[in-house]
Amino acid sequence: MKTDINKDPMEWEVLESEYLFQRPWLTARRDHVKLPTGAEINEFYVLEYPEFCNVIAITKDGKYVLERQYRHAQKLTAFELPAGCVEKGEDPMEGAKRELYEETGYAGGTWSHLMTISPNAGACNNYSHTFVAKGVEKVSTQHLEDTEDIKIFLANEQDVIRMLKNDEFHQAMMAAPLWKYFAINKLI
Repeated sequence: MKTDINKDPMEWEVLESEYLFQRPWLTARRDHVKLPTGAEINEFYVLEYPEFCNVIAITKDGKYVLERQYRHAQKLTAFELPAGCVEKGEDPMEGAKRELYEETGYAGGTWSHLMTISPNAGACNNYSHTFVAKGVEKVSTQHLEDTEDIKIFLANEQDVIRMLKNDEFHQAMMAAPLWKYFAINKLI
């Protein structure tokens, strides 16, 4: 007998909720929850983040627009896709276009949605939206915030695939979309 596992949401009942702190880029909440089994968790922590967006940007001549920057939590300098937070009330694709322009100076092209994934469904309430932009062009210099230090690199497709296979993209929200993009386009 075939069953539809999605018909059993297994949702937890929130008995009590308390905000521990609220900041523009991170909010922490402690929930007291009751599971469908009847078990209770007195302290379940949820991190509330803004929605994230990133873009696989490919120039008219087939180069991938990549960034390299330092990530303090991991004490790591690594390659990434252009990315950032979606501003409140902003459409995720518009956020991705804005981030690409601000961080790299590239814009234009033909845009499509690739995927939406959860950065950490066990503890975070947000999603990461990935778009593909083909045919982007350099139209400006970078427009970085004071807290940003981003180096831009253009890489050919085989270099990006090699980097991906060698785990040179450390952020899961960037590696997963790249794997999907190359898989659905039968490039790996």
